[in-house]
Amino acid sequence: MHVILGPILEIVDTILGLYMWLIILSVVMSWLYAFNVVNASNRFVYAVGYFTHRLTEPALAPIRRFLPNFGTIDISPVVLLLAVFFLRRVIQNLLFELGG
Repeated sequence: MHVILGPILEIVDTILGLYMWLIILSVVMSWLYAFNVVNASNRFVYAVGYFTHRLTEPALAPIRRFLPNFGTIDISPVVLLLAVFFLRRVIQNLLFELGG
């Protein structure tokens, strides 16, 4: 069982690490849109923004429903990042227990 579980947990940890960077990219893109640093009519910028929004919004929307309204400040990415950090730490502890 450990022969299969170890690599699966490593893959899940890697995917969560990539998702963490995707959340950060989504936040940075939203700031760049908000301050008119990038032009949303540029096809590449639009594609990157659309891609990050489509992958992060399904996880961020339920969090936004439970958080109080802070006006223009959206802390749902912070909550999601904390959840991803927590899950990665749990997986790393499981991997440590399997290896030791």
